[in-house]
Amino acid sequence: MSREPHTTSPARSVDPTAWQEAGLPTMLDPRSVVGELHRIHLPHPGVTVLGVLAADGRVVAGASFAVPERITDGWHLRNVLLAHLRHVVPHGLRRRAPLHSAVVLQCRDAPSDWTELDGAWMWALRDASGLHGMRCGGYITLTEAGWQVLGESRRGRSPQAGALGRRALSTVSELPSREHLPALTASPESRPRPALMPAPAIAQLAAQ
Repeated sequence: MSREPHTTSPARSVDPTAWQEAGLPTMLDPRSVVGELHRIHLPHPGVTVLGVLAADGRVVAGASFAVPERITDGWHLRNVLLAHLRHVVPHGLRRRAPLHSAVVLQCRDAPSDWTELDGAWMWALRDASGLHGMRCGGYITLTEAGWQVLGESRRGRSPQAGALGRRALSTVSELPSREHLPALTASPESRPRPALMPAPAIAQLAAQ
């Protein structure tokens, strides 16, 4: 099996200017979203958190996972995100308007500002969201200095990367199975329920 790095293609990358010009919807309360994703997944540097938000901005599903450093191309990262989205939320391709939006929180040591790898992840998030019938939400970095929504001016000092101990990677979902789609409107009082699963073979997902 080849161990050569999957290099980033310029065609599968988005810079902050293009991200802003795309007119993507902004999160209603990014501080709350970041806090909830951090509380559920407790990410440490090297972990990516994929969050699914309801129309009112609540976190209703998600997954945390680690991607090998050699996988840096937007195409492969898109495949990874799609695989996790299919596991935690039914697609919305038959709906007139998307019911959910997807966000990515990237936990790392540094830097907090945009990098070429972020550009590949942003392309991946935008493409995976569309292919799964969802809105593309925000892209967030989480470092020891705090969190920052790339392409926007919104940021905060808490939570921080490594603020709490490490835990197993997980998937979280309060959404119904495909057999019970009419029940998608979860009550505001319900909370996501963590469910640990074996870590997927990320390299295999990326190659699909």
